[in-house]
Amino acid sequence: MTDTDTAPACFGRLERVFPMGPDGLRKTPAGCLACRRKTQCLRTAMQGMGGTVVRQEMVDRAYGAGTLTFFGRWAKTKTLVQHKRRNRDRHRGFPWRWWKKTEKD
Repeated sequence: MTDTDTAPACFGRLERVFPMGPDGLRKTPAGCLACRRKTQCLRTAMQGMGGTVVRQEMVDRAYGAGTLTFFGRWAKTKTLVQHKRRNRDRHRGFPWRWWKKTEKD
């Protein structure tokens, strides 16, 4: 995307570009499929906090279908939660709590 190319208002908004359908599955609307920025838009939407929710839905569906074991689900969920925390903390600024003096003396 160049500087003269402006993105539409729906660019990167997960609930707009990849909404939940009536059958409980996410589908891209026909209007988004015709857009030339669809790939970059969906990637941007999946990089946000909503992308972690979509990945969690995929893990739960795989477990419900029997293609993922209990421990596989646990490991993937733990990885997703850690990733979500890391992304949340990254936007909070510098972690000053690391620089606190601990009184172990």
